[in-house]
Amino acid sequence: MAQKVRFHDRRYIGTKETAAYCIFDSSKAVNIGAYSGRFNLDLVKIDFRWGAVAGLIGGIWDIINDTFAGVLVDRTKTRWGKFKPYLLAFAVPGTILGILGWLMPYFFDRNPKNFKKLVYSTTLGMTGELMGTFRGFAETGFISSISPNPHDRVLLFTIAEVISSLWESFPSMFMGLLIDLINHNKIGLSMQGAYLSMGTFCAVYGGAAALFYFSVARERIAQSIEKPGIRDGIKTILNNRPMLLMMLSDFMNIFKFDTGTQNYFADVLGTVSIQNIIILPGAPLSMLSYAYLPWAQKKFSTKSLWIFGDMQKDVASLLVFLVGSIGGKGAKGLYRNVWVMGAAYMLKDIVYKSTLSVYKIIPKMIMTEALDYCEWKNGYRTEGTTLAAKGLVQKIAGVMIGPLRNLIMIKIGYSLQAGFGQQSERTKYLLFLGCTLLPSLTGLLSNVPKFFYEGSLETRERMYEELAQMRAAKRKFIAENEAGETQDA
Repeated sequence: MAQKVRFHDRRYIGTKETAAYCIFDSSKAVNIGAYSGRFNLDLVKIDFRWGAVAGLIGGIWDIINDTFAGVLVDRTKTRWGKFKPYLLAFAVPGTILGILGWLMPYFFDRNPKNFKKLVYSTTLGMTGELMGTFRGFAETGFISSISPNPHDRVLLFTIAEVISSLWESFPSMFMGLLIDLINHNKIGLSMQGAYLSMGTFCAVYGGAAALFYFSVARERIAQSIEKPGIRDGIKTILNNRPMLLMMLSDFMNIFKFDTGTQNYFADVLGTVSIQNIIILPGAPLSMLSYAYLPWAQKKFSTKSLWIFGDMQKDVASLLVFLVGSIGGKGAKGLYRNVWVMGAAYMLKDIVYKSTLSVYKIIPKMIMTEALDYCEWKNGYRTEGTTLAAKGLVQKIAGVMIGPLRNLIMIKIGYSLQAGFGQQSERTKYLLFLGCTLLPSLTGLLSNVPKFFYEGSLETRERMYEELAQMRAAKRKFIAENEAGETQDA
């Protein structure tokens, strides 16, 4: 008697596809997005109040395009699959849009109330948001359907994260060094030239990597024979407990406020490239952390790892705040001491890097399994509608909360006219609080829904065994229908 092949005994993703995914995954980290806030403060300089209004408009548009993008993705059926057309179509336009953003200082002056600059920035943001919505839904859906074996996907995510960790920090490190050298008049390169050259390189590299991966990868999970309607999509969300908890966690994470670590480094410590030193000791630990992940998954529940992966960052930020608070406000406060705070942030990064695998892999695993859970419960997949609803809850709250981030910068007295290192003492102290105490306290809220997650190993095994049978029956039905159509023709 032939031995039954279980769902986790077969591997679907080959070497070429794995290599392509690693290149693509690492390209998403090859960017200077960490300095986009400094780019806006130092070069673009849009008035905070105007920026709050633009953020409100962009947030409303974000909600609108989410409502139809998810449905369109779910109702797409082509010879190339359900998701690939969107991913290939937006790769090049997305690259061009990114470059246009870095060109803003060349097109406009630094007047914070230049209305044309506001319109240009808002238009780019709204267009980018539309493309990003389609790409985001399609990418997550695509990744969840590249293999019916969840172990296959986890292995792919792990390999990609390990390889990405080898070089993903280099663009950000180099950009930080450039900013410091320019601020201290050590090189002749202009600040706008540094942002444009680095931003263009990262955008082109990212676009090329995306095109390469999505041209060689395949969707391997058969989609619904009939196109699901809006009511079907809503039903799958209401029946999906894991996704509902993720949605609630994302919603509460909106209330996490942060004035930006980069702003604290630049305006208080006087250097942004200090981060290049901070991350060095923890770098080897980031790779080693993936070695113990299988052990951790056997030793601890998925719920415990999910909570720990996020919560440790907020707890570490709170400890950094306590260290910096020694000496009080002003020049005697340790938050002004670059050596002490560099050491504190270094220890925080070591803790973060030593648990990086938990933070990176577990949420991805839960997300793809939540999409599989939808198929198990309902018999069909609605990735687009589900992801749209997940983002919609978060974005509705963001429309109300987002503009407050600009207003916080006004409240702490941040001046767009002040030069490098010239913010007031009060503002410098509040920047320190805003990147340590504030996010650590407000960030803990998003962990509350995670305590209600239930994902036992037995249920998970049963789900995938039954899914394997459902998918086999679906493939057989499709093959028989196609054979019948061929004979009729």
